[in-house]
Amino acid sequence: MGNIHYISPDYLTFDKIEEILESGCKLALSEEAIKLIANCREYLDKKVASHPDPIYGINTGFGSLCNKSISNDELGQLQKNLVMSHACGTGAEVRDEIVKLMLLLKAHALSLGKSGVQVETVERIIDMYNNDVVPVVFEMGSLGASGDLAPLANLFLPLLGLGEVYYKGTKYPSSEVFAELGWMPIELKSKEGLALLNGTQFMSAHAVYSLLKTFRLVKFADIVGATSLEAFDGRLEPFTDLLHQIRPHEGQIETAKNIRNILKGSQIMAQPKKHVQDPYSFRCIPQVHGATKDSVKHISKVVEIEINSVTDNPTVFPEEDLVLSGGNFHGQPLAVNLDYLAIVVAELGNISERRTAQLILGLRGLPEFLVANPGLNSGFMIPQYAAASVVSMNKQLCTPCSVDSIVSSNGQEDHVSMGANAATKALKVVENVERVLAIELMNAAQGVDLRKPLQPSPYIADFVGQFRLSVPFIDEDKVMYKEMDEAVKFLQHGKFGNFN
Repeated sequence: MGNIHYISPDYLTFDKIEEILESGCKLALSEEAIKLIANCREYLDKKVASHPDPIYGINTGFGSLCNKSISNDELGQLQKNLVMSHACGTGAEVRDEIVKLMLLLKAHALSLGKSGVQVETVERIIDMYNNDVVPVVFEMGSLGASGDLAPLANLFLPLLGLGEVYYKGTKYPSSEVFAELGWMPIELKSKEGLALLNGTQFMSAHAVYSLLKTFRLVKFADIVGATSLEAFDGRLEPFTDLLHQIRPHEGQIETAKNIRNILKGSQIMAQPKKHVQDPYSFRCIPQVHGATKDSVKHISKVVEIEINSVTDNPTVFPEEDLVLSGGNFHGQPLAVNLDYLAIVVAELGNISERRTAQLILGLRGLPEFLVANPGLNSGFMIPQYAAASVVSMNKQLCTPCSVDSIVSSNGQEDHVSMGANAATKALKVVENVERVLAIELMNAAQGVDLRKPLQPSPYIADFVGQFRLSVPFIDEDKVMYKEMDEAVKFLQHGKFGNFN
């Protein structure tokens, strides 16, 4: 049936998600997932019919209205009302790629068979993914505690024939697109609205998207830092393995090894040095980049656990004959780690901007601002300004969201994670650092070219050569913002060879 990824209880990894996104494959429910979902729904229907006592969210109201009983013939309307009333997202629209990730992650969570949804509900979510029917979701509105209620409500309004979607590049009322595709609105059954809205898929989709970018940035930071070291005529001794084995943080050892491998065969590195030491921004690349690497590994493990978890409430356990109301929707694990992600990625930008600043000072045989005839030409003076501005913004964005909490639902929901705010600002930090590294690369490549006829390492020569296909050497002043944008695109889409 072509290129299909089968949604199942199998563990979902970053590699698998990246493969799904890059291949453009379609989704489908596996037979195992269909069985788990159907069995859970069948159990819940029997439970509601035979159980006279209140079960939270199934035959009761929500939040502080949990003591309000709902009659059996109103259970479907209760769930529809829930989705409609909670669709209170606001602010900028979430980009399509992240919305589609939300659909993928929710379908995967529901496939674990603990949420009590109908098979047809999950299949419609998959239909939207496969046909690029992308709901309009907004960045603001979630407290990251009762799940991502507002954004998930906006995400799933189209299931009811409500809300708006993007289809073939244009925004439409979802009812129009559904009619064109021959889809009928889903008639929600008991508990289904909660299953859709309780969950951490807004936070986790942002986390996955940010981490996939971060994995690239962590690799590029080493390559760009090594290019700057060549341009600055730096020393290689600080990257000697002996130094790092006596402080054996994994990321530090890995970074030092990467730099050594990248710089093998460099004439610039091999020439005698007049200077005894390099500034910290060069000398401490293993310690700073390495700490980020170790932190990112930890954060990615937390996020991977989250995307393979059941995070709605209440949770249905058919085999144990239990429907349990708990707090798995609470975003604290994501909130604190998304704050952490922002901090550790921002540090890649902080040290990068300092290397850029060193390169334009006119030291070690380089012309001031890396351009001929400085004075007449400003050269690379102002790209460093731009990098400094972005780095300063990141310092402000790195104030943690997870230390905050605001009481909601009339006191019933009295501690919230603010993980959704942590998620959106972490992505901003990641994309800001992408720009800072791109500016460093422009400066580093300019510096390496100015060292000719001395040659950098073969790896750096090839890397700068690839970069020069997008961003030329600067002989004299010109408008450079387009080159800066091209440098960002190079980091986003460029291929880096193996240097291990």
